[in-house]
Amino acid sequence: MSDDGTGTETETDDPRFPAERHVLDAGCARCPELVACRERISWGTGDRDAAVLAVGEAPGAGAPEADVWRGGNWTGRAYTTRHSGRRIRELLADAGHPDAYVTNAVKCFPCDGAGSNREPTAQERENCRAHLERELDTVEPAVVVATGKHATASALALDGRELDGFVDSILEPVDLDAVDATLLPILHPSYQDVWRARLGYDDGEYRAAVREAIREAVDSN
Repeated sequence: MSDDGTGTETETDDPRFPAERHVLDAGCARCPELVACRERISWGTGDRDAAVLAVGEAPGAGAPEADVWRGGNWTGRAYTTRHSGRRIRELLADAGHPDAYVTNAVKCFPCDGAGSNREPTAQERENCRAHLERELDTVEPAVVVATGKHATASALALDGRELDGFVDSILEPVDLDAVDATLLPILHPSYQDVWRARLGYDDGEYRAAVREAIREAVDSN
């Protein structure tokens, strides 16, 4: 596996996501199992004065043969897979925040040994939390959009709090005192189609609800 660096990007640039990465520790080796898995560290990208900061769980395996949407493990940029990245970036753009800062709670691909991703461990999330804190300190967003259970848990941990029932927290804004922002949990895009119906939404209704929740959270700050 190759380690992360700060050199010139080799993949095709695309206007749907910025090329510049916010590299905090180019050779981070806090999690030995993740170092052994990764191709590149998936750092955050976007406007560092953004009102909205979106947090994902961790980069997936990705598709290295893809022209553009290769995934964070190959691009070194969070949420750059065709399925999940496209969905999140379209939601943010539809809500009026195409330049939102986008990152992950865990910056490296957590492999399962068979080419797929596993859930990051609690220790891996804790090891990477300092990177997320630095990003939040830099951007100072009004709203933190957490996509999925692990991203929500990582954001709450900044306040020393634990997540109690993720599904019940979806689209329910919470004050995140540690960073003076509103936390807005939403479904992870990979599981969105499975869970949104259980919440009583069709696809269009869910997208509209997310857009409105982001707008309301930004306006309230």
